[in-house]
Amino acid sequence: MEELKDSLAFKGVAERLTLGITRILENMPGVVDVRFAEREPAEKRNLLSWEQKNTCILPEDLRDFYLTTDGFTLTWSVKLDNECVPLGYMMINSVARLCPLLQPVSLFSLPNAPSLADLDWEENSSESGSEHAPAAPHFDSRSRIFELDSCGGNGKVCLVYKNCTAGVVAQQSEIWFLDRSLCWHFLTATFTSYYRLMITHLGLPEWQYAFTPYGPSPQAKQWASLYQPLTVSCELSLADPAGDSYLNKLDPIKAFKGKAKVSAPKKKQSAQTSLGNSAKSQGSAGRQSGAKR
Repeated sequence: MEELKDSLAFKGVAERLTLGITRILENMPGVVDVRFAEREPAEKRNLLSWEQKNTCILPEDLRDFYLTTDGFTLTWSVKLDNECVPLGYMMINSVARLCPLLQPVSLFSLPNAPSLADLDWEENSSESGSEHAPAAPHFDSRSRIFELDSCGGNGKVCLVYKNCTAGVVAQQSEIWFLDRSLCWHFLTATFTSYYRLMITHLGLPEWQYAFTPYGPSPQAKQWASLYQPLTVSCELSLADPAGDSYLNKLDPIKAFKGKAKVSAPKKKQSAQTSLGNSAKSQGSAGRQSGAKR
């Protein structure tokens, strides 16, 4: 009985953690193998140790999250031709895996080897902060960056502390997305907002690229239009007042003009008319000869 109560209690906690998304996914057509990884809460001493080691204070909402579950993993697949294809993936690293993105320089590295700090130019940072957009993080000591999600190799979602000073504890943080071209894109100001954003997008591939100027790949857009049509339609309407910025505007009548095989019937028709004209001419000639006789 106690085990049953514990399982029901954890099921209630899991339901609140996932905001009921597991039931929604299980009722979607073609969705199979919805899995939520059960994890124990993180210990407070581990959180304090992380803060002391990295000279940063965890946001209150992220701290509460870790005190509920030490990380988050939810996956789901789709069934295509009797085969399960992994598709959705939602993940937040545990406290132990909340590692700095900028690792210290190794003693065995070359002295003149390039690093991420070489990509950090003042021109780029000033441009990114224009048009009322938040200033982008830096790859040097001015920012402390920690990886929340590796995004399956499509980029990295990071917990970022900006305007840092050596030896001073950083407190203000934001959530940013670092794409594969090492460009920064602002996501949310709080972890709670990002968590809801992740749940809303169902962990679909490349959903973070919806917050970039170039957007996800065509294949990712197809998956999103299939399993997330409401959000995709809203994004299309924001991008284009007509709502068809990503639709194929090819006009087959204009594109393939002159390609249709309509010449054969015309030839037959012309041949028939020529035969009819010759028959008429022969008939008229015979009538004229008969009249002369």
